[in-house]
Amino acid sequence: MNRIIRTMAVLALLGAANAASLAATITVKGSDTLVILAQKWAEIYMGKHPGAKIQVTGGGSGVGFAALQNKSTDLANASRPIRPKETEACIKAFGKRPREYKVAMDGLSVYVSEKNAAVQELTLEQLEGIFTGKVKNWKEVGGADAAITVYGRENSSGTYEFFKEHVLKGKDFAATVQTMQGTAAVVQSVAKDPKGIGYGGAAYSSGIKVVAVKKDSSSPAVLPNDDTVTQMVYPIWRYLFVYVNPALDKGEIGDYLTWIRSDDGQKIVKDIGYYPLPARLRQ
Repeated sequence: MNRIIRTMAVLALLGAANAASLAATITVKGSDTLVILAQKWAEIYMGKHPGAKIQVTGGGSGVGFAALQNKSTDLANASRPIRPKETEACIKAFGKRPREYKVAMDGLSVYVSEKNAAVQELTLEQLEGIFTGKVKNWKEVGGADAAITVYGRENSSGTYEFFKEHVLKGKDFAATVQTMQGTAAVVQSVAKDPKGIGYGGAAYSSGIKVVAVKKDSSSPAVLPNDDTVTQMVYPIWRYLFVYVNPALDKGEIGDYLTWIRSDDGQKIVKDIGYYPLPARLRQ
């Protein structure tokens, strides 16, 4: 009898362990800008917490918000703030506003080919002209006499929407913009094209040249770096976000979000190439 009782107790413990393992599974979906950082966070966290399982996929901020609304993800990564209609859809789906966490800062970077030696800086007005199609030749902005090839993101991207709102002032991108699926694809295309220009997160700026940005013609040209982004001097700085259904913001998910914003989690932000949140924003 004692042996039976001990066996039942062991099985119960194993069942509890399996249940805990299942409960620790966290799904993360959304921003392509955040994918490489989110994957590294997951890798390091799972290494420190063997019972945890975290699955990370991209697709764009809009995809993440849609998944949050239909409850097919626990966490939605976003490179822009949630929009009112998306908030309304979440309230309709799970009865509450999603909880927003700022998790990093980014200097949305403008990329050109390393072979484009003449162009070192551009004003916001010049960028607006290039991406809306008003400026078509590099000589119009101090470069060589060559047609500009423009690369951008798909419209489900938070980076696309942020750039449209803050640089194009709500105007439409030119029809000639070549749409890339993911920032990595933008970088790869620009790196191969001496006439190319594109935009994306700071962590993707390998193999291309980052252009300094000026608010206007009389302002200093500023490159994105730790100081200029965290002090909000670089003209196209932004926060990166994670959104969660408040009902799920506890247990392993709550612990994970707390860890992301801890010193350990924020060190990974810097290692990947983004900018850690100032301490005052980690509460």
